[in-house]
Amino acid sequence: MNFIKTSLEGVIEINPKVHGDHRGFFLETWSHERYKEVGINEKFVQDNHSRSSRGVLRGMHYQLKHSQGKLLRVVNGEVFDVALDIRIGSPTFGKAAWTTLSSKKNNQFYIPPGFAHGFLVISDIADFEYKCTDYYDVSDEGGVLWSDPAIGISWPLADVLLSDKDAVLPTLRELHKAI
Repeated sequence: MNFIKTSLEGVIEINPKVHGDHRGFFLETWSHERYKEVGINEKFVQDNHSRSSRGVLRGMHYQLKHSQGKLLRVVNGEVFDVALDIRIGSPTFGKAAWTTLSSKKNNQFYIPPGFAHGFLVISDIADFEYKCTDYYDVSDEGGVLWSDPAIGISWPLADVLLSDKDAVLPTLRELHKAI
């Protein structure tokens, strides 16, 4: 297993060892002891699965009181996945890190609590699974505008499909004033 640290403290890309032959493959997607060695010492309490089509952008979402760490992976297709540091006082506040997650690479992305998260589907369809360190709480959800130029995310598609809610999220500057 190969753990690659990003420019954001705690955000890690994981490339598992895949054991394959003519019958198919096997890989380990979570091992508390192995992941703990690189600082992912979380208790995951909820698993989620979403399916989206090409061009669907979900995010940039977060929870403040019930902040969620997430271990993300794509089991079918490919997504451009983004972590945004929204921790007040953090030296990397407002900075983002991203990677491409794909079912061909079987890679994962760990985003610790205190970050906003979003993804854009770049294949025809994508099945996206993730483990969370806290439960979803609709009363605690928030978000940052995906296209905020102050963040500078280089999204790979210009024409995206958004929910009505995601289309009107505040900029990072507006969020910072509110929290």
